Amino acid sequence: MKSKTSVIIGSIFAAYVAFVAVVVLVYEPTPDEMDWEDRQVYNSQKLNELTLGQDISTVKTLFGKADFTEAKSLKDGQLQVLFYRTHHEKSDGVTTKEECTPLIFKDDKLVAWGDDTYKQYLEAGTDIVSRTAKEAESSSKN
Repeated sequence: MKSKTSVIIGSIFAAYVAFVAVVVLVYEPTPDEMDWEDRQVYNSQKLNELTLGQDISTVKTLFGKADFTEAKSLKDGQLQVLFYRTHHEKSDGVTTKEECTPLIFKDDKLVAWGDDTYKQYLEAGTDIVSRTAKEAESSSKN
């Protein structure tokens, strides 16, 4: 009886160790499940995989839930800005927009990303794509 109990307990323990090893080696958390430091590094690395024209749903799948969002309706479409944390500025326990990289979408397609582009968007009062289209339209009338 003693040897059968030892074999059963040993088998259960071995199965448990194998299960834990598989979970640790195979499981990858989604961005929403990561702590802020891991997510920040993940987001910084994933920025390199972005391409202009990517669909907003693809980007949301890749990056997870945005830290901040902004949206605006334009005459010729919709504009949405998603902010994802990519760098650390101060340890206050709060993520700010200054610690995020903005991704700018027009009609659900990625048209730009980065702080400089976002600043241009704010200064112009509209998005760059829309302004360029208006300039082309006015020059074609002349």
